[in-house]
Amino acid sequence: MANTLDPMDLKQIITLSQDGLSNRQISELLDISRNTVNNYMKLFKACDYEFDELLHMHNQQLKELFTAHTTIKNDRFEQLMLYFDKVNKGRNHPGFTFQFHYNEYKEEVTNPYSYTQFMEHYKRKYAKVKGSMKLEHEAGKEVYIDYAGKKLHIVDKETGELIPVEVFVALLPNSQYTYVEASMSQKREDMIESMGNTLSYFGGVPKAIVSDNLKSAVTRACKYEPDINRTFKDFARHYNCVINPTRSYSPQDKALVENAVQLAYQRIYYPMREMVFFSLEDLNREIKKLLHEYNNLLFQRKQASRKELFQSVERSYLKPLPTERYKIKDYKRAKVQKIGYVYFSPDKSYYSVPYRYIGKTTLIHYTKSTVEVYCYHERIAFHKRNPSMGIYNTNKDHLSSTHKAYTDWSPDYFKKMASKHGNDVITIIDKIMTQCDYPETAYKRAMGIIQLHRTYGSERLNNACKRALYVGTNSYKHISNMLKNNKDKEPLLEEQITIPHIPKHANIRGASNYN
Repeated sequence: MANTLDPMDLKQIITLSQDGLSNRQISELLDISRNTVNNYMKLFKACDYEFDELLHMHNQQLKELFTAHTTIKNDRFEQLMLYFDKVNKGRNHPGFTFQFHYNEYKEEVTNPYSYTQFMEHYKRKYAKVKGSMKLEHEAGKEVYIDYAGKKLHIVDKETGELIPVEVFVALLPNSQYTYVEASMSQKREDMIESMGNTLSYFGGVPKAIVSDNLKSAVTRACKYEPDINRTFKDFARHYNCVINPTRSYSPQDKALVENAVQLAYQRIYYPMREMVFFSLEDLNREIKKLLHEYNNLLFQRKQASRKELFQSVERSYLKPLPTERYKIKDYKRAKVQKIGYVYFSPDKSYYSVPYRYIGKTTLIHYTKSTVEVYCYHERIAFHKRNPSMGIYNTNKDHLSSTHKAYTDWSPDYFKKMASKHGNDVITIIDKIMTQCDYPETAYKRAMGIIQLHRTYGSERLNNACKRALYVGTNSYKHISNMLKNNKDKEPLLEEQITIPHIPKHANIRGASNYN
């Protein structure tokens, strides 16, 4: 037999023969060699099946019965097969579509196949053996994210250098509402920023984020239990959702977002192919404009756009956004020092924690504006980040009662303490505070003097301070020695002068009698 036919062609011959057409007429109508039609008709009649039984057979049964493996061979078909080689060369080019190549094919040949037949013949020639399952996507359940394989570029104004940038693509699979954004890299910081912008664009949060096994998202890939990056996990906790990475080497798990990437090539990359951008902001501004048009395009079969489906169905299933955007965190381990502080190495500074955690190992979570200290997954301290180096940042609530009192030291604090022991004690403390250049030295001396009341009592302390003022000193050592040697009990020199050594008596005449 010169030509072999596939099962669909055989069924057409049988049907036309049942309709009363001759072999010649069938040959002319189907553009098949008359000898081929004659030979197949002989085979049909010689087999053990009636024509109706042959028509109701599965294609595979018919194929095995008549050993057919190729399609019709004629000039029209040969032109199509040759053109398919050209189609395959462009399959990996960004923005490829079969519709574009079909339009080109129609221009090149005189008697083209219809688009349906064009695709049917292509699928027959390049049949996919492996099947896949049709996934049903619940509204608001998941958002798929991925990076496009092809990069865009911005231009350095100074050097003219082309700087490649990554393109982040996110998709809500139920409505296929899409978000696209350019970023400088796929690093953790850029990925988290893009993910935050995505959820803000959607105006809500799905139950899960389905990511590819990006290094910025997954620390260790695993088919059953991958390790999620700590920052990405914290991001999901902040937005009250979960991370669900796809299986490694399983593109069918994220077929929709892969398709969204291809559509981004067609609807965003291609229209911008001749544009030049000097900054990431300018590039994203143009992407946002084209993205708006893309989301408003009507689906051919649904008679609705992605945006309409999102607003009418999926939006109501999304959880609300948190009041504040997520701020990316970094992590450092530190041991609580004996003084009750942890050392924060990025700024070379110190932050206080409750004194009962002294000696414990902690994990510091920090952002550009905050520092949080955790011990056994419990937050034990929160501080505003202080960029100054070598500073001790203290929360008084973290200090023990002794340390807390120490931090309260001030001139007014000591004057208030001195007021309980007498006016001369207040005067001594006031002189100490005004005469000392370094406050901490004055505080220590004042505290030492006031604490003498515990041994000698307030009255004796006040008398000792009075004697110290008389001789012009405010030394702790001088006052302490006076109390120790009971000098505070002796009268002052001026008191000794005013007290006469002869007692008063009625018989003693006064100075008026000696004129």
